[in-house]
Amino acid sequence: MARLVEVALGQVELSLSQYRILMLLDRHAAVASKLAHHLAVSPPSVTAVVDGLVARGLVERRAQEGDRRRVEHALTGDGRRLLGEADARIDARFGEIASFLEASEAAEAAAGLQRWGEALDAYRSSRLEVKA
Repeated sequence: MARLVEVALGQVELSLSQYRILMLLDRHAAVASKLAHHLAVSPPSVTAVVDGLVARGLVERRAQEGDRRRVEHALTGDGRRLLGEADARIDARFGEIASFLEASEAAEAAAGLQRWGEALDAYRSSRLEVKA
């Protein structure tokens, strides 16, 4: 499934890492260390990926409110548009594959993926609470 997502993202010239960062920033602006924690990678790895997104005008860096020494990252309008296009490409790809299932089976498969997503979100939240 990851390969299917990568193929769809390739159509909009995004890597899976870039896509994941855009998804996180679509929820709210974040500093590099928080992005790294959510992605389970090192801060320098996030910085390298974000540099490419900034260069393309998809993400902007700005001083964090209340602490001008800290830099947070935010999605730009272009970043939000490209994220929407990437989501549409992924949805189309999965829709194409789901067309080989009966409608009820496709709905069941989609609901299962949704439940896994909810479980992963809850798992990440619980890990954040433990570390806080």
